Amino acid sequence: MHGKAPAKTAYTRAVLALGSNLGARNETLSEAVADLVDRPEVRLLAVSPIVQTKAVGGPAGQPDFLNMVISVETSLEPLELLRHCQSVENKHHRVREIHWGPRTLDVDVIVYGDVESSDPVLTLPHPFAAVRAFVLYPWSQMDPSATLNGQPVGELAARAADFPDLKPFDGFGDFDGVPDIGAVEQP
Repeated sequence: MHGKAPAKTAYTRAVLALGSNLGARNETLSEAVADLVDRPEVRLLAVSPIVQTKAVGGPAGQPDFLNMVISVETSLEPLELLRHCQSVENKHHRVREIHWGPRTLDVDVIVYGDVESSDPVLTLPHPFAAVRAFVLYPWSQMDPSATLNGQPVGELAARAADFPDLKPFDGFGDFDGVPDIGAVEQP
């Protein structure tokens, strides 16, 4: 039998940030990670520890957030990945009434490979990531060699205004056997 071998699907590494400050925050984050990688086009590579933070921006008096990041590799294009993230947010009853208001789940695409885009629908890298310790610090714990815009994410985290308000959170659970920090799969 002659013929060409099927083309190998190309995968791109991406970093996604997850946050929740309403409802069962822990459970929501755990379920959201499972939902995000519950399709063959998205593979989980690593999971950060969770941090607890004050809300940054938005209305005063919001409950504290639980925040984390995950590293994935995906065959989805950037906007497809964004739509997938939004569908997971919707599954967890995300309501978009107040800009930067309280939410059951927020999932942001922070980086998608080396793609740079000024598209207002999906700006890459995420336009605020370099100044948000609640994204940078968990990312630096998951991947100490990670960089954003050529700078180590750990150094960016330490300079971020919200860094002093970060607290470790140890009530996350184990993702049904998946480690709660570090590499999951080797690429």
